[in-house]
Formats: sequence, C-alpha cells, structure tokens
Amino acid sequence: MPAKLLSPLFPWLILLTLFLIFLYSSLLPFHTPSSPSKNISASPPCDFFKGHWVSDPNRKPIYDETCPFHRNSWNCLRNKRDDMGRINSWKWMPETCDLPRIDPNIGLVGDSLNENFLVSFLCVLRVADLGAKKWKKKGAWRGAYFPKFNVTVAYHRAVLLAKYEWQPKQPSVGDQDGLKGINKVDVDIPADDWASIGDFYDVLVFNTGHWWGPDKFPKEKPLVFYQAGQPILPPLEMQDGLKLVLQNMVTHIQKDLPRKALKFWRLQSPRHFHGGDWNQNGSCLFSDPLEEPQLDLWFDPRNNGVNKEARILNGMIKDAVRGTEIQLLDLSHLSEFRADAHPAVWLGKKDAVAIWGQDCMHWCLPGVPDTWVDILSELISIRLTRRRIS
Repeated sequence: MPAKLLSPLFPWLILLTLFLIFLYSSLLPFHTPSSPSKNISASPPCDFFKGHWVSDPNRKPIYDETCPFHRNSWNCLRNKRDDMGRINSWKWMPETCDLPRIDPNIGLVGDSLNENFLVSFLCVLRVADLGAKKWKKKGAWRGAYFPKFNVTVAYHRAVLLAKYEWQPKQPSVGDQDGLKGINKVDVDIPADDWASIGDFYDVLVFNTGHWWGPDKFPKEKPLVFYQAGQPILPPLEMQDGLKLVLQNMVTHIQKDLPRKALKFWRLQSPRHFHGGDWNQNGSCLFSDPLEEPQLDLWFDPRNNGVNKEARILNGMIKDAVRGTEIQLLDLSHLSEFRADAHPAVWLGKKDAVAIWGQDCMHWCLPGVPDTWVDILSELISIRLTRRRIS
C-alpha cells in the first residue's frame, strides 16, 4: 500500500493524544483497526527515514510568521524569503509506512539545530493551544508550557553536551604561538544546562556536532580535554575528543537518566553550502530539492566537499550509541535533499549576510523541521504503545 501524505490535522491529533494521556493518567493505545498487540507484532518494521519528497501545490503550512516562538533569522515568511510557498509545498512520503502524531514533556538537548527543531515543535503545538506560555526553567534555554494539556517542550543549550569553559591565558605566560587561552572540556561531565533534567522529561532528544570544528574553536582558542579533573595526555585532536565525549555522554544517559524516559539521538542536520563554505561566499539559493543522484556528490566524504562533515559525524554517533537503548533519529537523509529550504540571504537583519554569510545550515520555519516533528511524534506513539502492551 502506498504511504499516505501527512495529514493537515496533525497538531490536533498530537494534542488529542496529549489530552487522553492527561485525562486518564496512563498510556492508552492509539487507534488501530484491530488488536494493538496483534497489529504491532505482525507489522514489518516501519522506516520513516527512507522515502522521497512529493510536491503538493495545495499544501499550506499549519502556522505562520505570527507564531510567538519564532527566532527572527528563521522566520522566512516575515523576512519575505523567495519561494516560501514552493518550499512548503513539499511533503515527505516514507516508502513503507504511513506518517502522522506527540506525547508528554519533551526535552531537546544540544546545539542550535535542536533549537531549530524546538521552534517548529512549539509553533505546531500552539495551533491547538493558543494559551501556550513561554517556559525557561530547569536550565532550559527556551521552551513553552501548554496548559490545556499540562505539557512542556523545551530546549537545553549544550553545544558540546560535555561541560566546557573558557580559560584565558594568564598575563604571566609568554606568547605561545598566538594562544589566547583554552576551552577546557571535561569529557566525563555533562554540561550544567542538562545535568539535572532527567526526572522531568518523558522524552529526550540529544544532538551535537556543528560546534566540533576549527571555525568555532580555532588554534588560538583550542579545545583541551580533561578526564577525572586531569588533562588527557598526550593531548587529543578534536575528532578524538569528540569520540570520547560521545562515549561518556552515552554512558551518562544510560546510567543516570531514568529508564522510563524515551531517549533519542538526532543524527546530523546537513548543510547546503555551494561554491564555498559559510565564510567563503558559500550559497544556497536553490528553488527545488536536490535529486537522489546528487546527494553523494554533495555529502559523501570521499568527494571532500564542504558539507561532508554530517556523514562523518553520523558514523561516530552510530558507533557510540550502538547496543544501547538510545534510538537514532536519522533525519539526515531526508534533509539532504532540501538545499532549497534554508534562510540563505533572508535573515531579517541588515548586514547579517555581510557579517555571517548566507545561512545554509539552519532551516526556514515553517519548513523541513515540521517533518522532523511528524516523524518523532509517530516514533513516540509507537514506542509508548508497545511499552503499554508489553
């Protein structure tokens, strides 16, 4: 049976689910045409991450530029980005299963791409609860509380996941090849922003990756890795440090966060810089998604393109979570197609492009992260339903 396109009733289905959970204080099975236990055991595994984008010229986004949770540079409707109607006419259609739905308190932890994810989440949910309130507690960078359903969704900013702090060079220390100081990274300690959130959230989504590069930490301000309070010797290169951080953070998630919480790790969101990197006049002024044969040319590390890091980092993340209860949220492939869906030059601020270059990393909203929300919601529904009947 061909996969169905995403329902425009999605936010209402989400919040109906939340309402039922809140009303009965238990996890109820989602509607199925026959016995849930038989249906789930008989159905083949559903892979939401493989499929293709289908154009539907009648499709409209379910929220607009007035959503109060927007971040200025991602609000492409207000910033009058070209082709927003076309950008939002594309729907993700998985090959083997249907998509639509969400559940209790959800925490997203990581860098600004998880914040991009969060803003989509909040704007989608607000469609069904206009009484949503901004929420910044328990170390959250931003979030919202939805009083109709007693549900909180929030983002905790922890770009490396591990704790790190800037330590400037002491005046008494002579010039050391232009060194201005170090960024001390404790590979075995989670960042304060999310170290104590485990008991609050029912679902957690982690990511890291976009800060692990020389543009964020140049050689005059390097990352220096510590374990058990002591510097690791010999000093680690950045990629080896990332591997150790991933191992330790996965161990912490497994050991110290409640077992009842659903845990996801979102793989990398691909960048789409064409003709150079962000600081080399790289551009993403595309009007259509990429075609499947183009993807390896853009992203395969063997081609040494400027966007290769996503697949490299994904391999490291997969190795780190293998054999754990953490489920991979593999949104990379479906997002690789969408070179057309970034803010690009429409950043809503004068001179932003001259200073920072085009934004070919974050996503326009409404846009691609709305599909991420659809997929995560359905995965949560499936996991909770299976837990209920097991």
